[in-house]
Amino acid sequence: MRKSVLWALGLVVACLVALGLVVLSSAGEANGIRLHGDPYYFIKRQFAYLAAGILVAAAAAVFDYRKWREHWMLAALFGVAVFLLLWVVFKFPQVNGSYRWIRLGPVRLQPSELAKLAAVICVAVWVDKAAWRVELFMRGAFWPACFIALLALPILLEPDFGSVMVVSGAGMLVMLLAGTRIRHMLPFAALGLGVFVYKVATNANRMARILAFLGLEKGCVPAGIPGVGSDAASAAAEAAAYQSKMALVAIQNGGLWGVGLTRSMQKHYYLPEAHTDFIFAIGAEELGLLFSVAVVLLFMAFFALSLHIYSKASDRFGRLLVFGMAFIVFFQAMFNVGVVCDALPTKGMALPFFSYGGTNLLSSLFAVGTILSVGLHSCGDLKRDKARCAGGG
Repeated sequence: MRKSVLWALGLVVACLVALGLVVLSSAGEANGIRLHGDPYYFIKRQFAYLAAGILVAAAAAVFDYRKWREHWMLAALFGVAVFLLLWVVFKFPQVNGSYRWIRLGPVRLQPSELAKLAAVICVAVWVDKAAWRVELFMRGAFWPACFIALLALPILLEPDFGSVMVVSGAGMLVMLLAGTRIRHMLPFAALGLGVFVYKVATNANRMARILAFLGLEKGCVPAGIPGVGSDAASAAAEAAAYQSKMALVAIQNGGLWGVGLTRSMQKHYYLPEAHTDFIFAIGAEELGLLFSVAVVLLFMAFFALSLHIYSKASDRFGRLLVFGMAFIVFFQAMFNVGVVCDALPTKGMALPFFSYGGTNLLSSLFAVGTILSVGLHSCGDLKRDKARCAGGG
């Protein structure tokens, strides 16, 4: 593998981060004034998170990824720490109806973002150390599925259904790539999907978003939701439909070239969460269709370059890490774009490198750093192998 691929990946991520900062500087202006009396509140804090994220990405890239497997207790401690943090969130007040954040003074930590990383690292360590025994039911399916369930359960109770999808999807993809038999995974997948569907069906807010997506927001209520009346459900559905409609209005306003940076109308309290979940719509309004296409192409380039690194990794453990980390970033990006474009039901999921939020930015940059670590150390392994061959000849 050539190092030019690693440089290309770094350049793609740098473009995404830079574009994200430009859009956030405008998208966060109105809410910054409304909530904190400072139009630059969100962008200043995002720069601070970015500085920390760059250090995290650099440390992850230099760190030999194989140490996660060689010193498996390190991965185990990380998994246990994340599991405990996922329960600590319930000691803090709800925000927008969910327990998601741990408040540490001015800093808010979102453990579900760390759970995505833990799912990939810990499951990859387990299935790689299992070697050929990964094809056995207990070693290859039961224990890793139990670990994924332990991470997913508190996130489901928060509730944060989007993070449950990412954690479960990333963990099970790593199992599948490692060689776990599909028939061994199916019972756990079916059980998890059943619980997930039940929790969504009995959650008024989430069902309201699905109703809004289906165009049934007026006068519709999901049957059997305890303690939720028809009026409450209809109001929630109309609110969800409103967000989708305002996002589409922003995209339509932008047209091909956009209305101009800082000139968005939708960010002025028309579009909720303009600086977080719906930041893509603000970028499309101000910078036009070219922005939207560029963002999608950049994320596709990120995934394609990650797959190249995956194919050239010097060991199976590296391949599992690369695919899992790339999936985390790419899935969230495509899901967010799908929601904003009204192709998917409204769901609060950040757009990596764009949405305001420290933990998501740090975890995304950690994922990038891990992918680069696999690439860098695989390049080193290749050079040493070539040197040995030359010396032997």
